[in-house]
Amino acid sequence: MGVGRHSHHSSVTGRKQRRGEEALTPVDHIFCFCSSSKMDVLLISSSSSLSATSRRLRMLGPSGLPPPTSFSSPPPPFLRISAVRVEEKPRAPGPKTKTAPTSTTTTTTTNPYQDNKQDSGISQRTNHRPIPPRLQPAPVSRVRAAPSPQATFCNALDELINNFIDPPVLRPSVDPRHVLSNNFAPVDELPPISCPVVRGAIPRCLAGGAYIRNGPNPQYLPRGPHHLFDGDGMLHSLLLPPAGSDGMAPAILCSRYVRTYRYLLERDAGAPVFPSIFSAFHGAAGMARGAVSAVRVLTGQMNPVEGVGLANTSLAFFGGRLFALGESDLPYAVRVSSEDGDIATLGRCDFDGRLFMGMTAHPKKDPVTGELFAFRYGPVPPFLTYFWFDSDGNKSGDDVPIFSLRQPSFLHDFAITERYAIFPDLQIVMKPMDMVLGGGAPVGSDNGKVPRIGVLPRYATSEAEMRWFEVPGFNPVHALNAWEDGDELVLVAPNVLSVEHALDRMELVHSSLEMVRIDLGSGAVSRTPMSAANIDFGVINPRYMGRKNRYAYLGVGDPMPKISGVVKLDLTLAGKSDCVVARRDFGSTCFGGEPFFVASGEREGEEEDEGYVVSYVHDEGSGESRFVVMDARSPDLDIVAEVLLPRRVPYGFHGLFVSQAELRSQRPLK
Repeated sequence: MGVGRHSHHSSVTGRKQRRGEEALTPVDHIFCFCSSSKMDVLLISSSSSLSATSRRLRMLGPSGLPPPTSFSSPPPPFLRISAVRVEEKPRAPGPKTKTAPTSTTTTTTTNPYQDNKQDSGISQRTNHRPIPPRLQPAPVSRVRAAPSPQATFCNALDELINNFIDPPVLRPSVDPRHVLSNNFAPVDELPPISCPVVRGAIPRCLAGGAYIRNGPNPQYLPRGPHHLFDGDGMLHSLLLPPAGSDGMAPAILCSRYVRTYRYLLERDAGAPVFPSIFSAFHGAAGMARGAVSAVRVLTGQMNPVEGVGLANTSLAFFGGRLFALGESDLPYAVRVSSEDGDIATLGRCDFDGRLFMGMTAHPKKDPVTGELFAFRYGPVPPFLTYFWFDSDGNKSGDDVPIFSLRQPSFLHDFAITERYAIFPDLQIVMKPMDMVLGGGAPVGSDNGKVPRIGVLPRYATSEAEMRWFEVPGFNPVHALNAWEDGDELVLVAPNVLSVEHALDRMELVHSSLEMVRIDLGSGAVSRTPMSAANIDFGVINPRYMGRKNRYAYLGVGDPMPKISGVVKLDLTLAGKSDCVVARRDFGSTCFGGEPFFVASGEREGEEEDEGYVVSYVHDEGSGESRFVVMDARSPDLDIVAEVLLPRRVPYGFHGLFVSQAELRSQRPLK
């Protein structure tokens, strides 16, 4: 079912508000999405308010497409149309729940990152755990200053480019009506709200911890082409019931934006300011957008030094802090309350001025030493830079620039062993001159390039010992694990077979899990396919990171990036048979995300697969989203617990489970 496509809803037509709904404040526009292949945009413009006598409604299609001739049935009662996006009213978890009184006092703060409690229009909670009054959401009306003449000029240029030079309708793969349809459509923030356990009981190893999933969620309708990777980062956190509740007490869901510099700048501007990195810089229109962005920088409308990233890809917990990550920027420190589950952004972290430009969204934490290993990549030399952090979260040593990477590559992930760091050099490359000279995109595939794997000692101080091994046809966007086996290095990773579609037409991508062995003595490389299934977004028991492991859990693409189920693989079967030994399909209309494995931790010497696999799952038929817990040892990955969520959780990228002890040990940002 689509969301928010009904123009006759009471919050749009100006009918009398229902009891308990906040008043709508002046806005520039609202938009809605259809469930069909084409999405309609509803715009309301107003000079003062949304009163019926002072506003005008018009339906917009991209670049003048005609509006739909009719609307479908009225929206269900848990949907309402609100400023900027569709806002889904949370379903009540049960008839006996009570709501805590909401605050009506506007609060202020001197830290722009710590205003999470003031941005949501949803003020209802249920009484799972005591919520301090200071954390109650307070409705806030922001009065935006009129845009400067420079901003008005740049906005007009953007409209000209997006409507006449490069309208999204000409490129369906980056048309917002398509990219942001169904459960990819953004949602509003959600303060902490109780969610009932509707099946089974939450296992003890999950008690009091939080499962947090990161993903893109644009706060405004994109003005032009939009790629799925370019939405503002939103964290969806589920705080699970603590020990002593028999696993049956309600959990707490909270959804908050990561307060990046980019998010705050565009929130205050009331519209998008930054162009889409992955879709807007294409041909002559891309050059024009680049020129407009340069004007914005020169006139002080934005400052790239403060960060251009979205922090929308993944999370990492190290050094006593939780970070939201996106590889185009520095990490953003966030905090999840162990008491009520609310999420706060603490700020952008440069680790005492020692981290520059950006950091991978896939750092690797050694489970024995507690150290974290990472890198950054970019379009100018050195195209790759390697570094690491000690167990206390302090950046160690100097950066190691890798100049032997001959051209800028889309180096999204890597792997570590006990003694080495392993980097894939893919056929997905950055080609900014193609945009200037040939009308192409700045990121694309190079079919003439031979992929390589780079091996560097883990504690190297220079690239002097870097070795490259050619592996034709091997393009792993993600790495599952790696380890040492005598004189050989073993890397397990999903290989993207249709690399030309990896960033453009993800629904056409097929990834096949492979095991690659590199003989460090002879330089020989061998590859073994492990399954014919289209699988990616994999995890292992994190206690085996960089060590030889047996089991892995991956999402089944149907098609990517939608995940229709989870498979468990036994890596010891490589070369003997298909390695899939267990599978859980979510259902014909149900799709989830990346699975995450949580070890049971109940006894010493437990088996590698003793634990649970967790994920959010959305039913596109009913519109419901759930948190599911699967028994990792069962032949069918049996579901042992389910939490019904009060509204849908959009599809996203990577998640993390943070234990109760880790939540309680979170340190403040220096």
